[in-house]
Amino acid sequence: MPPIDPVPAAPPAAEAAPQFSAREFRDAMGQFATGVVVISTEIDGGAHAMTANAFMSGSLEPPLVLISVACTARMHDKIRQSRVFGISMLAQTQLAVSNHFAGKPTPDHAPRFERLHGLPVVAGASLQLAAELRHEYACGDHTLFVGQVQALRSPAHKHRPLLFHAGRYDKLAHPDWSDASMPEGFWVNHEMQW
Repeated sequence: MPPIDPVPAAPPAAEAAPQFSAREFRDAMGQFATGVVVISTEIDGGAHAMTANAFMSGSLEPPLVLISVACTARMHDKIRQSRVFGISMLAQTQLAVSNHFAGKPTPDHAPRFERLHGLPVVAGASLQLAAELRHEYACGDHTLFVGQVQALRSPAHKHRPLLFHAGRYDKLAHPDWSDASMPEGFWVNHEMQW
């Protein structure tokens, strides 16, 4: 294992203002590439949905997922009210769907919903799941909602995911993992580091 330079522990201090702006923080966090999902729920027979990228699995047993929703988003109170939510992982062919639920609809494109465990989910998504709300945690200007997955559906044909990175949509490239594509000594150096 490579050596780690010791860093002297700083004494605890009163909370100081960060040395960066909210925009700088947002841009920095945007360097982490994510997938794109549509969060959905239903209240009084009406489907409600929003595009998001703050989604992750939380546990295998029980099967839990976590979403982060801004306190100011309309979806925030709708999830609290319904106590259920759906997740639709978008394929790279569904950019228009993502834009639609991010408030930038295309006039000639209307996304379709279908049902999973009684919840609306986006038709044609790479993965659909339905969850019941189990926990919620305040997290600054967002709330972390933890849901227990009740059902999931994935098409037999796996679609390439729609990605989001540095404030833009992106897509996966097929990597070339052949020995000829690697720099000389890559595998030897890589193994020595770990």
